[in-house]
Amino acid sequence: MENQQNIMPCDLEAERSVIGAMIIDERAVDDAAEIVEPVDFYSTKYQEIYKAILQVIDEKKPVDYITLEDKLKSNNMYEIIGGIDELISISEAVGSAVNVKYYADIIKSKAIIRNLMRVSQDVIDMSIANNSVGEVLEYAESNIFKISQNRNHQDLVKIQEMLEPTLAKIGEMSMSQGQLTGVTTGLIDLDRQLSGLQKSDLILLAARPAMGKTSLALNIAYKASVKHQVAIFSLEMSKMQLTQRLLSALSNINLSELVSGKITEWTNLGQAAQLLAETNMHVDDTSSISLNELRSKCRKLKARGELDLVIIDYLQLMTTNSRSENRQQEISTISRGLKGLAKELNCPILALSQLSRAPDQRPNHRPVMSDLRESGAIEQDADVVLMLYRDDYYDPETDKPNIAEIIVAKHRNGPTGTVDTLFDKEHTKFMDLDKQMPDVGAFDK
Repeated sequence: MENQQNIMPCDLEAERSVIGAMIIDERAVDDAAEIVEPVDFYSTKYQEIYKAILQVIDEKKPVDYITLEDKLKSNNMYEIIGGIDELISISEAVGSAVNVKYYADIIKSKAIIRNLMRVSQDVIDMSIANNSVGEVLEYAESNIFKISQNRNHQDLVKIQEMLEPTLAKIGEMSMSQGQLTGVTTGLIDLDRQLSGLQKSDLILLAARPAMGKTSLALNIAYKASVKHQVAIFSLEMSKMQLTQRLLSALSNINLSELVSGKITEWTNLGQAAQLLAETNMHVDDTSSISLNELRSKCRKLKARGELDLVIIDYLQLMTTNSRSENRQQEISTISRGLKGLAKELNCPILALSQLSRAPDQRPNHRPVMSDLRESGAIEQDADVVLMLYRDDYYDPETDKPNIAEIIVAKHRNGPTGTVDTLFDKEHTKFMDLDKQMPDVGAFDK
């Protein structure tokens, strides 16, 4: 395989230097293992020696000629790598282990280039074989993402190094008392509870059907988009349906009348359209969007500086390209992926979620955490879990008509509790209880 080094990118001297450094200085093993894996070595010989060294370390034995010879023999690789003479030759060619990280980085870089070349060739082969455009793009995006993730290894840091930025953040929070530190929800009481939607947080908004999840999400989207860049991924409604809902809420025109065109309040509609035109909002209505496709679209927006909040309606309609044993496992993959994406993009992701039928079957219909569908991973991955409940949905004679409870069931970095809001079902909008309904600009600036 070494004769092919001018065909596939590799650096055999770097590989030899890393192996030699690990043999002469056991401390180099940890330095190298932080960066490279056995598969990153181009040379089969060096790959097998590297594996043997790691196995010896796992067995808590010293790395020397005797232990390596024994391990390579048990792996049936001793003669293939050249025996004891080759081990001695490799170690004697290295004067010091001080540069092991430098050489390990070279090995990693070459491995990444080789992997990219393999994916590129696969894409060419798939294209020639007349695979669909979607299949080819999905394969390319998912595999390039895997390569990218494998590249990003984070070094351990001493806690002392984190004190300065942490204290600076605390100071910043102290100076901004009374001001939001995150993206606004448009609801004063909810903003007080959460301090806004925080960067890197995965926020789950869960409810039974017809509770108003999408309406609340659109309320948040509008208010946030006045000063922030918002991306809405609607898997259930079309872009036009979402726009109609926003116009209804902003103009105070009944949604059904607006959709049917039976309206007379054209001035209100025009003013609402002007308000909407001044926002920073992107809408995507791809049905059953995959995690990889959503990730790719968000990255493009972030690269252009056009992403501060992601809203997904709703999580259970998303798909993955991995073969899962069951739907619960697939949802777990999606929720973990969304949390990872929130961290990567450094922006909040608000994901809507359906609840199971359990609340409908209890005397007290208020939702609890265990009502989350496929709840295990979602509950763990989410930083904030909001649950929406309207008593008048179940009891028309309730003494709390038009009141929507936003239950903060989980708040990783703050208090839980319940925020009461006013829900205007006719115009699909949420407001603070002490706020009057204006004729135009229901989400006024």
